[in-house]
Amino acid sequence: MVYLPLTCVSGALSGTCCMAGSAAASSASNAAASSGTPAATASQPIVNKNKRFRKEKPWDNDEIDHWAIPKVTPDDPLDAPLEESSFATLFPKYREKYLREVWPLVTKTLKTYGIGCELNLVEGSMTVKTTRKTWDPSMILKARDLIKLLARSLPVLQAIKILEDGMYTDIIKIKNMVRNKERYVKRRQRLIGPNGVTLKAIELVTGCYVLVQGNTVSAMGSIHGLKAVRKIVTECMHNVHPIYNIKILMIKKELAQDPKLKNENWDRFLPHFQKKNVQRKKPKKSEIKQKEYTPFPPPQTPRKIDLQLESGEYFLSEEEKRNKARAEKKALAAEKADAKQSEREKELQPPTEESAQALTNTASEQEKEKKEKKSKKEKRKREEGESHAVSDEKESEKKKKKKSKEKDREASTAMDTSSSSTSSSSAFPASSSAAPSSSSSSSSSSSSKRDKKRKRGEEQATVPESERRTALQSQHSAINSNGIDVEALKQKFKKQNKQQKDQEKDASAFVQGIQIEKEAKNKSKH
Repeated sequence: MVYLPLTCVSGALSGTCCMAGSAAASSASNAAASSGTPAATASQPIVNKNKRFRKEKPWDNDEIDHWAIPKVTPDDPLDAPLEESSFATLFPKYREKYLREVWPLVTKTLKTYGIGCELNLVEGSMTVKTTRKTWDPSMILKARDLIKLLARSLPVLQAIKILEDGMYTDIIKIKNMVRNKERYVKRRQRLIGPNGVTLKAIELVTGCYVLVQGNTVSAMGSIHGLKAVRKIVTECMHNVHPIYNIKILMIKKELAQDPKLKNENWDRFLPHFQKKNVQRKKPKKSEIKQKEYTPFPPPQTPRKIDLQLESGEYFLSEEEKRNKARAEKKALAAEKADAKQSEREKELQPPTEESAQALTNTASEQEKEKKEKKSKKEKRKREEGESHAVSDEKESEKKKKKKSKEKDREASTAMDTSSSSTSSSSAFPASSSAAPSSSSSSSSSSSSKRDKKRKRGEEQATVPESERRTALQSQHSAINSNGIDVEALKQKFKKQNKQQKDQEKDASAFVQGIQIEKEAKNKSKH
């Protein structure tokens, strides 16, 4: 007797039942097909083989966005983590002072998310950990990024922004990208640019905050912006200037704003920069001849004593050694003297035909140059002389005019003084009763003087110079006859002229000093 288990029996029975059911279903379908029922003609949906027995779930709905990140708030929190998770990072010594000042602000901001933090100055580390009050467990990752950015010299107000939604960070290590230290420094400076212009352009194009510190580049922003920053940094360290990538990103930014070109391929609009392989002169490598292989070692180099023994110097006395050294010095001095003498004799040797022609050619060229220089100097002197002559003529004309004006003034003053003397002589014998009429006579005399001056000016304008001179001479003679001191008047006029000239000289010197100061300032600026 063989006893089968119940499972096998039930499986066999179910198998038989299934077989019977399938046979019945096939017979029914055949019958329907033969009878021509409408069930056979109806189109049934083809179901995937793997999903035949899958039931529809309530979340299988097109309206639900499965990729949407649910918002977590203190009002609608998630469950606190059961186990504590923590992250720690080291920071450099120069950041200790800043972190000590800023740490209260960091603890305050992390406390709002229920995350604890610790600053260990002995080990030089920062740690971040979850607590029972954390209402968003994913914030521990953001806190880890925060302490990393603080260690990489980011200011605290900028680093705290990493706790916001949609803000991510990327710390790019650039130390091992370039082996040569000089090239590394140049390319890192190229990434920053003059006065940080290139770095600012990268920030504007990518929409990220970028900081180059030491051997790392820290970036904060969106995911797409961080990808662009990483590409720019890596290509810059591989000798591709950042301006090329900045140009491409600017074009892409403009194309994204156009709704027609938003979903098209942009390769036709983007510039394709080609590498120019500039051939540089390579140093010539000296051809090293390969030595033939020998199993024996090279011969031992002789010592100093061995060399002395070979030459016999070892057995000489000290005096003989000194005499030998002196003889060698004398021989070297004689060789140098012979060489110098031969050089001197070369200078005294008669020149050959070729050398003589070269000397004559050089001499003729020098003479021509001298003549040209002389002719240029003479031309300059002539031009300067002509300009000086013109200026001298102008000055002489000005002096003549001044002299004529001075003579006219002297004559007018002399006439006034003569008229006043005559009036005083006529009025002197008169009695005191004529005093009240003096005021009226003085007013009439002043008006008569004005009329005389006007007439004189009109006459001088019409009368030629020769006649005017004769008239002035006659006036001078008349003045002398009246007993006026002409020499005293001349001395006065001379003093006035000297004062005027001194004032003009002082003014010109003052103007020249101002011009010299301006020129000095301009030179210092340049």
